[in-house]
Amino acid sequence: MRVVLPERIVEQIRRHGEATYPEECCGFLVARESVSGASEARRILRVMPMENRVEGERDRRFVIPPEELRKVERSLEGTGESVAGFYHSHPDHPAAPSLFDEENAWPWYTYLVLSVDHGRAGELGAFELDADDRRFAPVPWAAGPEESPAR
Repeated sequence: MRVVLPERIVEQIRRHGEATYPEECCGFLVARESVSGASEARRILRVMPMENRVEGERDRRFVIPPEELRKVERSLEGTGESVAGFYHSHPDHPAAPSLFDEENAWPWYTYLVLSVDHGRAGELGAFELDADDRRFAPVPWAAGPEESPAR
């Protein structure tokens, strides 16, 4: 599924990655709930930055506790919006999921990975986990026009 991000959101993710360097940043991707088929582009409306809650190795790992996901999902109930995925940074590493990312990912979500090289945001990659083979596949993404929230 193609992912469309307003340039404002791309910049928010880039700034978050730079601000937390040399640690990984992380957060939620929020999109309008889909009422049509999976062929439609996933349009990200906003991000919700979160605190990286991993114990140790913050420069190599990120964790968003399941209770945080449930809390955000509850806050979106009735808004026409839902959690569409997650973003995080890779300090001094490529914008591609790690084995740890793959082992801890869920299908149906979009994962954005930002490379931050020596404190400067670089490439941004988009990925989705295949439900059958449990492997990440790159998905196309593009900066797109701003879309108003469903509220």
